[in-house]
Amino acid sequence: MQVTVKKPTEAEKQFMQKQPTWSCGVSEFDWYYDSEETCLLIEGEVTVEYDGGSVCFGAGDYVVFPQGLACVWKVTKSVRKHYTFR
Repeated sequence: MQVTVKKPTEAEKQFMQKQPTWSCGVSEFDWYYDSEETCLLIEGEVTVEYDGGSVCFGAGDYVVFPQGLACVWKVTKSVRKHYTFR
C-alpha cells in the first residue's frame, strides 16, 4: 500500500477547493482509512508513517490515501486541508 503525493492539476485543484475542510493542530495520532481519501493541503506540514514507508507533505500537495491503510499522522505544523472520500 502506498500514499501518493503530487502537485495537483488545475482541474484537481478546482474540484478539491469545493470540498469540505478539516484542520488539526500539532499532534500525533493513529489513523485507519476504511475508504480512499483524497486531500489538498491548504496549509501545514505532515509526516505519515505506515508499514512499508513514510511520506512527508505540505501546503499545495495533493495526497491520495488508499483504502485499508493503517498509519500514524505526525503533524509538525498545523494543518488545514480540503478532503473527499470515495
